[in-house]
Amino acid sequence: MSSFLLGLLLVNGLHIASGAIHSWKAFYTGASGLTEFPEFVALNLVDDQLMGYFDSKTNHFKSQFQWMADNLGEAYDERQTNILKGHEATFKNSVRIVMERFNQTQGVHTFQQMYGCQWDDETGATDAFWQYGYDGEDFVSLDFKEFRWISPVPQGVPTVQKWNNDRGMIEYEKNYFSTVCIDWLKKYLEYGKSSLQKTAPPEVSVLQKSSSVSCHATGFYPSGVTITWKKNGEEHHEDVDLGQLLPNADGTFQKTSTLRVSSEELKNNKFSCEVEHQGETTSRSPAGKRKVPEG
Repeated sequence: MSSFLLGLLLVNGLHIASGAIHSWKAFYTGASGLTEFPEFVALNLVDDQLMGYFDSKTNHFKSQFQWMADNLGEAYDERQTNILKGHEATFKNSVRIVMERFNQTQGVHTFQQMYGCQWDDETGATDAFWQYGYDGEDFVSLDFKEFRWISPVPQGVPTVQKWNNDRGMIEYEKNYFSTVCIDWLKKYLEYGKSSLQKTAPPEVSVLQKSSSVSCHATGFYPSGVTITWKKNGEEHHEDVDLGQLLPNADGTFQKTSTLRVSSEELKNNKFSCEVEHQGETTSRSPAGKRKVPEG
């Protein structure tokens, strides 16, 4: 599945596997042929929390937390606004160039970028990603093992060749993702620890339909959660559809796992759903209504 499936971009990227792993991410989208949607949108997130937003209609970057103004100064939003106005111009040009490479002259098209870094505060391990997509499909990405740009499509080859020949750019990327990005992530975590280091357990419910049972976990933070189905006490992975991690309006998250099962099989076997979050396990069965912590 493509990294850039439109609609999933803003909630995916680096997944927070545990409370010890933190991330900073940026998502940019340039669009053409859409009258209602801004031509350019930018979002910054720390630990999957939206920390800043900019679009070409408001033409201004807006911080989402008071701790940002308290620690970074009132001028922070203005600096980010100026930076993102530059990105907006670049993205408008990029959409035009890539459309030409695909022999397209009109229609709705999107050019997207996502990049970021993550840091494990227990082991000190770091990781990063930097990718571009066009019309919901991978276009070019940075291979961090080889530190070179790669593309799965011929239309991306000219970009890859140009960027790989720019050794100054490659060295900048190495330094940015190994040092600068991580340093800023640590600063954000320190500045916003009152809100970013909060924890909230999931509320778990089970909904039974004629041919499926859905296990829904919501209201949890941070985002790392595991949903497992069990059949007669054993883990059950067949006919299970795991949904995407989705954000709630209050900064928490939700996720659903659906088990496709007949009413007869459900009646003749004992199925249960287990949700693990921050070392605590909550178990629910289709017939039960009680939440049982097993931590």
